[in-house]
Amino acid sequence: MLKKKKFIRVGVKPNRMYRWRRPRGIDNKQRLKLKSRPPMPEIGYRKPRSVRGLHPSGLKPVIVYNPKMLENIDKDKVIVIVGRTVGKRKRLEINRKALELGIKIANIGETIDQSKLSEEASS
Repeated sequence: MLKKKKFIRVGVKPNRMYRWRRPRGIDNKQRLKLKSRPPMPEIGYRKPRSVRGLHPSGLKPVIVYNPKMLENIDKDKVIVIVGRTVGKRKRLEINRKALELGIKIANIGETIDQSKLSEEASS
């Protein structure tokens, strides 16, 4: 999997603006593509079409909000991401069902931490 390149804006404080804006000044060194300056985004930096939008594991990410959504998922081609608005109880249900079906979950760390906390609290 190819790593995404971060393009630095010259002349901007590090904590201010991370969004890329094309340099337009007439004497701007980055716009002139001088050797000592960081590179600008160009067409050649784009990922191959076959890899674009895939999870680093090489699987296609699918966002899931309830356990029913897991039923029609191909476990060889897809990795599940539990939606950010899903609560603790439903997150655990999704985790159990995914284990039964053999589906991988990308953000499982959050679910495991919460389940350990609930087990400790109940005992």
